[in-house]
Amino acid sequence: MSVINSINEASNKAIDQSEEYLRKSHDFYKLKIFQQLSISVSMIFKAVAIGGVFLIGLIFLSIALAFYIGKLLGSYTMGFVVVGLIFSICAVLMYVFRGYIDEKVIQKLSKTFF
Repeated sequence: MSVINSINEASNKAIDQSEEYLRKSHDFYKLKIFQQLSISVSMIFKAVAIGGVFLIGLIFLSIALAFYIGKLLGSYTMGFVVVGLIFSICAVLMYVFRGYIDEKVIQKLSKTFF
């Protein structure tokens, strides 16, 4: 009978340890998810905040450049057309190199998350 009791006791210990392992694993993954979520939210917030301020600055610089070019050309309309063309060329270049840009973004994010 002592062999059966010993086996029963060992199996109970194994069950208790496996339940403890599952609880600890569950807690670990909850913390890991919270960490990744925090990093993601803070990264998005920083990108929106910095991007918004940068966009406002870019708008003012674009208007100033358009007026300056317009003054040089003698027509403010032509100044705005030239600045519009510059932005259009930049947009086309970004579209052409979108795969490269995606690759760089994924590489940066993979370092953060993995």
